Amino acid sequence: MTTLKRRLNITLTSDVEKLVSHMAKRDKVPQATKISELLKISLMLEEDRAFSILGDQRLNEKSKKLSHKEVWG
Repeated sequence: MTTLKRRLNITLTSDVEKLVSHMAKRDKVPQATKISELLKISLMLEEDRAFSILGDQRLNEKSKKLSHKEVWG
């Protein structure tokens, strides 16, 4: 059976494999599905971190700031 999803081979330490196996069994999903879910979560966290850094940089700029009312009415 073919799939539209890209396959990726990874090597896990025994500790990580045990944790993933435990979580997958607990959630009654395949290990690959659990790893995919965990990867999505970590990518969202990284994105949030990047936006936070960008926001902090913009707050520290000396340019004129617009109020909420000026922007949104």
